[in-house]
Amino acid sequence: MNVEILSRIQFAFTIAFHYIFPPLTIGLGLLLVMMEGMWLRTRNPLYHNMARFWTKIFGLIFGLGVATGIVMEFEFGTNWATYSRFVGDIFGSALAAEGIFAFFLESGFLAILLFGWDKVGPKMHFFATCMVALGAHFSAVWIIVANSWQQTPAGSHLEVNGQPVAGHLFDKADLGHARMVIDDFWEVVFNPSSMDRLGHTLIGAWLAGAFLVISVAAYYLIRRRHVTFAATSLKFGIALALVASLLSLATGHESAAGVARNQPSKMAAMEGLWQTGPAAPLHPFGWVDVAGGRTMGPAIPAGLSLLVGGSADHVVTGLNDIPPDLRPPIQATFQCFHLMVGVGMTLIGLSLWGGWLWWRGGLEKLDGKATRWFLWLAVPSVLLPQIANQAGWFTAEIGRQPWIVWGYLRTSEGLSAVVTANQVLGSLIGFGLIYLLLFVLFLFLLNRKIQHGPEPMEESHSLPENWLKQHRA
Repeated sequence: MNVEILSRIQFAFTIAFHYIFPPLTIGLGLLLVMMEGMWLRTRNPLYHNMARFWTKIFGLIFGLGVATGIVMEFEFGTNWATYSRFVGDIFGSALAAEGIFAFFLESGFLAILLFGWDKVGPKMHFFATCMVALGAHFSAVWIIVANSWQQTPAGSHLEVNGQPVAGHLFDKADLGHARMVIDDFWEVVFNPSSMDRLGHTLIGAWLAGAFLVISVAAYYLIRRRHVTFAATSLKFGIALALVASLLSLATGHESAAGVARNQPSKMAAMEGLWQTGPAAPLHPFGWVDVAGGRTMGPAIPAGLSLLVGGSADHVVTGLNDIPPDLRPPIQATFQCFHLMVGVGMTLIGLSLWGGWLWWRGGLEKLDGKATRWFLWLAVPSVLLPQIANQAGWFTAEIGRQPWIVWGYLRTSEGLSAVVTANQVLGSLIGFGLIYLLLFVLFLFLLNRKIQHGPEPMEESHSLPENWLKQHRA
């Protein structure tokens, strides 16, 4: 394999591994705010115990997220130096904003969240929890802004040797002298795809956190351990999962419509659409015969036109009208997209099932058949948001090819000039071994914390004395 393929594999591997953790911290951070907020409102020690237990899980996940995220920043310089020089003016602004508004916010209050339970007052601790959760969301904002600008560049222009150039109109010899220059920071932030993609990504993160809580709580209930704690945690997880899973439909629809407008080749590959025209069909699943120029499988007549344009008469661009060298890998884009959608619909079904059991009082009936089936399915459901999130990112990144910056710089042009294939292969093997050890350690520590369970519930010294007397009675 050449240096381009190996560099793509290395970056895909490291970012996919890293992306296991940030969605969990975003979703779990929101749940911590909900749990601790309920404790402050009710002074029920159960909520205090829940917040403390899930904070320990949050701290473990946060640590792995930070450790695995640092690597990617070095890869920009080692493997993708030409790309880094090309987008430095744009990414410098976005990543600086992430450092100021997200990283400093999280790191400034993280110690209080993890270790300040008996050191600061309840309201101060709750404020720290809110700030850490907000910082995690802010981090996603600026990463999505930077990535979305690559998908739909705006608020900038291309210069070669200091002279403006229209679009991808420069020689390869000029690559080292070409760069994107920012014109309007807020146009960069609110580029045509950033807000749609941000909403969909955050919803996916909420689902990851919700189903982590659902999975662990279901495990405890099956084992008849920490029943009150688990049943209450399960309700928190189901509540967030219900909201997030249904919102994912709306944000997914808006995101798909935006892709059809701004990246027609990606949409054509996502749906395996070959012919341009109105009444474009929608494929729930299938297989793309790339050589034969057809997509096999069931199709909903005019479904794609209705989805992205609101009318059966809406014209959608097909692959036949896109030059072969500007088409993304069609099969991979199609299958990743449909995997994301299929898993997303499964998450909606599980969330509605859990909500129905809760409404009917079935979550407390652990011997009920419907409840038992739900709990057994809920335990492995923690994997589903991860699969959907990974498939969604793969769809976005594979579907963007051959561009690394849409319409301006091809991925093959963004490589470092001095890095060899053997060097990338060696570092890829090294990363693989280190990440394997990290993942084994993560699973070991996570399992140990789950097996230990929450601490025995104690009445906090911060609870009002009249509240304690009332509940002791």
